[in-house]
Amino acid sequence: MLKLTDDGAKITLQGQSQAADNGLFWFGSALLVGAVAVALAMSLLPERLAIGALALLIVGSFVFNLKRQQRKKAKAGVITNGVLWVRAGELVHDYQGKHEHIHLTDGDKMLLIGEQLQIVDSEDKPKYHISGFESLQEATATKAILQGQALTKRHVNIKMNADSDDS
Repeated sequence: MLKLTDDGAKITLQGQSQAADNGLFWFGSALLVGAVAVALAMSLLPERLAIGALALLIVGSFVFNLKRQQRKKAKAGVITNGVLWVRAGELVHDYQGKHEHIHLTDGDKMLLIGEQLQIVDSEDKPKYHISGFESLQEATATKAILQGQALTKRHVNIKMNADSDDS
């Protein structure tokens, strides 16, 4: 939903909620199973093999955590829901009480891909991918405001609805 403000617009994104991060649960579960296996190995196997099993548990937990962090970084530039406060050259993303301020540089470009907006840098590397707009007009209005253009009827179609049911 698009609401115009004095210096830009407030847009509520209606995208699907981001998948919860269950990585900590799976990490804890794997660590518990690994610890039981290492304890069993220490009681049944010779000393060298037991130390090897412990080392394998440590390396495995390190690799698991590293992969989890890489997946989290890959999702960093994706915005699908929450509230966007859009002004010329900047936007603020409010989601679950967190505020992310995004300032655009002179070389950044905005690309409309259907009802989605992609922000790329001067070397065409993606920085942000914004989806969850209600319509193409909201995405177009967001692009226009970020570029510093004044909104025209071409960018946004504002509808006034009565909230009462006087039938």
